[in-house]
Amino acid sequence: MTGRFDAGALLRFATAACRAAGLDADKAHDVAEVLLDGDLMGHDTHGLGLLAPYLDSLAAGDMAAEGEPEVLSATPVVQAWNGRKLPGPWLVRRAIEAADQAAAVFGLGAVSIAQSHHIAALAAYGPAVAARGRMLVLTCSDPATASVAPWGGTQRVITPNPLAAAWPTPDGPVILDVSMSITTNGMTARRRAEGTRFPGQWLLDGAGNPTDDPNAFWGEPAGTLLPLGGVEAGHKGFALGLLVEALTSGLSGTGRAAAPKGWGASVFVLVLDPAKFGGAERFLAESGWMADAVRGNPPRPGFDQARLPGDRAMARRAKALAEGIVLHPAIPPALEKLAARHGLALPLSQGG
Repeated sequence: MTGRFDAGALLRFATAACRAAGLDADKAHDVAEVLLDGDLMGHDTHGLGLLAPYLDSLAAGDMAAEGEPEVLSATPVVQAWNGRKLPGPWLVRRAIEAADQAAAVFGLGAVSIAQSHHIAALAAYGPAVAARGRMLVLTCSDPATASVAPWGGTQRVITPNPLAAAWPTPDGPVILDVSMSITTNGMTARRRAEGTRFPGQWLLDGAGNPTDDPNAFWGEPAGTLLPLGGVEAGHKGFALGLLVEALTSGLSGTGRAAAPKGWGASVFVLVLDPAKFGGAERFLAESGWMADAVRGNPPRPGFDQARLPGDRAMARRAKALAEGIVLHPAIPPALEKLAARHGLALPLSQGG
């Protein structure tokens, strides 16, 4: 099935699938909307392609359908939660709300979450926070698995450990979502399935040799993803990956040392209110100046324009909402199977 899909119809379908699988209305809506936003913004390895695996995890008991996070500790500014394997998108949105309320009073608020389920595309959480004039910093790791070796090593220690942030400018948000490895587990699996190689040496084979072959990741011994910076400067990416470990599993108090099992995440959420620092107007003056300096920068050969992080994602999102969304070819067949499982009608594509 090809063509464009109406975003609203996909949201209703994904919400209905989550409800049929056992999630209540709020959790179903948050899971469906965050996954859809991943596809709308171009993060299609972390979009609706995760819907069936999420619901499989729910059926297997690895994702919890009911309940609330356990508040382990709390101050007026900082909270620590045990997420109890509840759906990641729902937990992160609740954590952002709590941090935002603290930021409105104190200028900043933070929530750490241990034992969350997977939280999907981190970029999806940023636009709403930036639209309120606030700044979001969000990062996560999965302490139950590993795919990245330390700089100079050959065995897996950490995950890609993405770091996302969002903040306002006078003409829209800056949105970044960057893994601390060159590529991700999901993209490596996709290239293996497609039979394609990476455009550069983005992995190490089991002996520690750089390679562009995604199959090396599943070799014997297993390969690893190279840290951000690759063979020349991967020490920087790995150092940032360790920072993410400290912010997520470290601050939440539960991580790799506890040897957890199952698909999940340790999460750190920070919301800042520029109005409580140098002032909202001055913040926008600075972010606006930088936005103009970036977009007005003379482009180098092969580029039409220099762009801010998030410019392309937000443009893609706006176009998809207006004209329909083109899903990655692997996603519609998976949604068709999910529709059949739950007796739902998959939205028809436009032109396919």
